[in-house]
Amino acid sequence: MRIPGPELEVGGRTLILGVLNVTPDSFSDGGVFLDTAAAVAQARRLVAEGADALDVGGESTRPGSDPVSEAEELRRVLPVVEALAAELRVPLSIDTTKAAVARAALRAGARIVNDVSALEADPEMGRVAADAGAAVILMHRRGPSRTMQDDPRYADVVAEVRDGLAAALQRAERAGVERARTLVDPGFGFGKTAAHNLSLLARLGELAALGRPIVAGLSRKATIGALTGVTAPGARLQGSVAAACIAALHGAALVRVHDVAPTREALAVVDAVRAARG
Repeated sequence: MRIPGPELEVGGRTLILGVLNVTPDSFSDGGVFLDTAAAVAQARRLVAEGADALDVGGESTRPGSDPVSEAEELRRVLPVVEALAAELRVPLSIDTTKAAVARAALRAGARIVNDVSALEADPEMGRVAADAGAAVILMHRRGPSRTMQDDPRYADVVAEVRDGLAAALQRAERAGVERARTLVDPGFGFGKTAAHNLSLLARLGELAALGRPIVAGLSRKATIGALTGVTAPGARLQGSVAAACIAALHGAALVRVHDVAPTREALAVVDAVRAARG
């Protein structure tokens, strides 16, 4: 799979999608990169450390978060996307559930739409992505961010996530998105308990049946804190790197992370092991 403008080859070594939150309230770095200049400086740092692509988000999707207006989200992300598209030679992803935000970001130079609602929140999103020829990351979640962690239950979390993503792929195709431009994300922490997340990680390879590249985002999440006892999200480095490596070993094509340099170093070992075993 190739993501255009500039191209990104998905399916060889494990790729890194660097997180760039342009928000005041994200769970691990809210407010740190809200200023455009600070966001651009962080983007340069992530790319220098080895990020293959950058994921720019202007609305927190942490559990319990409230949505922001379209105008506010555009105010946060558009100057950043414009600046990065003019300067950096890596693909840019726009992390949004709003079609208008995606449209503006794609016009400004983004090439990927990362929609945590898998095209359900805004009925126009699929068409916007299709018209732009963008790649689309379809993520599984249950309910909006504000309530998704209110007692989530599954009979078989892996099977239900797989089926939900299969439905999302069909939804994308109906909207005109080429299947070859889709990626799937099981949505660790989005309407799932720590036990659900661990089951998904252990059985991540079962999602290969969908036939699309898998994106895994566990960086700094609450499950990492629960397992390691590290309370502060920004201090969950070792657990986050371990989770990224396990995800890669179990089939993830991309890992979405905050800490690029240590993850890149660890993944060099993982990718060598994968290559050695054929």
